[in-house]
Order: sequence, then C-alpha cells, then structure tokens
Amino acid sequence: MKKFILSSFVILSFGAYVIWQNMGGISNSPLPQNIVTVSKNKTPKVVVNTVPTPIPTPTPSSDQTSTSTPPPVVVPPKKTGQYNDGEYIGDAAFAYNENVQVKAIISGGKLTDIQFVQYPNSGRSARISSFALPVLKQEAIKAQSANVNAVSGASYTSPAFVQSLSSALAQAKA
Repeated sequence: MKKFILSSFVILSFGAYVIWQNMGGISNSPLPQNIVTVSKNKTPKVVVNTVPTPIPTPTPSSDQTSTSTPPPVVVPPKKTGQYNDGEYIGDAAFAYNENVQVKAIISGGKLTDIQFVQYPNSGRSARISSFALPVLKQEAIKAQSANVNAVSGASYTSPAFVQSLSSALAQAKA
C-alpha cells in the first residue's frame, strides 16, 4: 500500500511540475490538460494536451455600422474561346516550289475549319499535299493551334502550313 501511495505521489508531483512548466509560471491562459499514465515498468509518462486559446471575435466599433453592404463584385463576361469569330487568311508561306496559304474559320471562339487558299498542286508536290494537308488540318483543329507535328514526307509543306496558320490565328487572337 505504501508503494501505491508513493508512486501516486510521484506521478501527481511530476504532472504538476509539467503543468507548471507549460504554463510558464502564472498566466491567464487556460490550463493545459495533461494525462499521466504509468507504463508496465512503473515509469510515469505524461502526455501533454494543450487547450487552444480561443480566437476573439471582432466586435463592431462605434465607427462601424452593421447595416453597411459590401461593394458589388464585377464579374467579367465569360470567354467562350481563345479566338474572335470570323475568317482569317494567313500569310502565304513558301513550300519548295509553291506557296501554302490557309484561311482559318473561327466559330464560338474556336478553330472549326481550315481552308486552303493556295497549296502545291503540280507534280510530286500535289501528291504530297494530297496526303499531308488533310492530316495537318485535322491535327490543328484538334490542338486549337498551329502547334502541330510535321507530316513525314512533307518536310517543306508542313512548316509552310504551320507558318500560314500561325499568322491567321495571330489575327484571330481574342
């Protein structure tokens, strides 16, 4: 029984010491809540749980009135796309022996179609244009920009398409 009383006294003294240390002496702050437990080897263990200090709520001063309304919030109109609607013709760009020039069709703020004003249409260049330009057109509409990869075998036509479409889209920028 004496051991129990002695160990209880040690635990309570230790707990009081921890509380006193956490308080930093005498203050008006709420007391921390400490839990003292005894492990199997009879060593006291203190778990410190501090009570958070409540945040004071502001009270209206005599200068403030509770009937004032906040200023209205101005919301800009929602942008439907990155381009202005219309048809924009790009600069002609040289592609080996002929020019590539496109017209960008913008609807609802988006690139919806690309028409070819000029393109290589004779000999071998015509064959290259026939397979490369539809692919470039599809990819540009999908990407909503002129930033597309070149088509293999169209090493002059691809950059000319990108250059012409870039100038058309620059005109259409919102």
